[in-house]
Amino acid sequence: MRFLNLNIRLASTVPLCYLCSTVFRKPNPSSGVPIYVQINQQIRHAIETGAISAGDQLPGIRSLAETLIINPNTVIKVYRELEQEGVLEIRHGLGAFVTSRRRSLSKAEEMRDAQQLVHEFVDTLKIQGLAEGEIRRLFEAELAGEVQRR
Repeated sequence: MRFLNLNIRLASTVPLCYLCSTVFRKPNPSSGVPIYVQINQQIRHAIETGAISAGDQLPGIRSLAETLIINPNTVIKVYRELEQEGVLEIRHGLGAFVTSRRRSLSKAEEMRDAQQLVHEFVDTLKIQGLAEGEIRRLFEAELAGEVQRR
């Protein structure tokens, strides 16, 4: 598999790195979000949107680290974390591959369905006479209770 390593500077001076026909942005160390989280989110987003498909190989550790100008240990951390979550499969000597395990729904579809359910539930509670503040407190109490039950 061939990787294109091109750094392109846009007017906003954010370097973009084209790897496997997928765009990874150089992480922003001053954003307050750890670099490994930024890379993790970019890979997840690429998978969820279909930019990277099941079975596709991700760039090598050294290659990605050099392209994004980050420490190779950061890439290792991201790849290991994604492997533990079942998103990637690391084949020693071959590289990291997106697992073929696919969800029945994409993350965007799941969120859309969940938003519709919440909308219908809130409408039902409003019809029953509850105010928005009361509904909000009920949701927050339920979420807090869920955390305590774990």
